[in-house]
Amino acid sequence: MHGARSVLPILLLLAGSLSPPAHAQDSRTDGSGSPDRGFHLEQHYPNPVAADSWHPFVLEDRLFENSDSVVVSFRIYNILAQVVAFPVTRTGARGARERVLNLVVREPGRRLAYWDGKDIGGRAVPSGMYYAELTVNNRTEVKKIVVLRPGRGRSIIPRL
Repeated sequence: MHGARSVLPILLLLAGSLSPPAHAQDSRTDGSGSPDRGFHLEQHYPNPVAADSWHPFVLEDRLFENSDSVVVSFRIYNILAQVVAFPVTRTGARGARERVLNLVVREPGRRLAYWDGKDIGGRAVPSGMYYAELTVNNRTEVKKIVVLRPGRGRSIIPRL
C-alpha cells in the first residue's frame, strides 16, 4: 500500500505535462482570451481544488454586436479526454441553477460556473489533473484544474 501512495505525486507531476483534450488543444490560451474571441475563462478558485470550485468567465459586448444571444457550454474533462461533469450557473430572475450546456445567454458580463467536484454519476472525482473547457459559439478555451483530495488521515507524499 505504501508504494501506491508514493506513486500519486509522481502521476500528478506527469499529468501536469499532458495536453488538454485533442479537440480543444489548438484553442488553449493563457487565460487572457484571444483579441478576436470576445470571451475568456478566468482562473478558477480555489486552486488547487479540494472539493468544489468556481470558474468565472466573461462574455464581452462584442459577442452580442451581430446577435442578440450566444450559446455557452462548460465541460470538465479528465486526462483521457472523457467528459466528467457539466458545471452549473444561476440563471433567470429566481437564480435557478442550470447546467452550462448549450445555454443561451442574452447579455454580456461576468458569470460564474460552479462545479461540485463530482462526476456525472454524483461521485467525488479522485485527485488528479482535469480540464475546464468553455465553449462560446463553437469557439473554445481550456484551463487545467488540479484536484487534490485529502487522504484518509495519511499523507500521499512519500517520507524521505
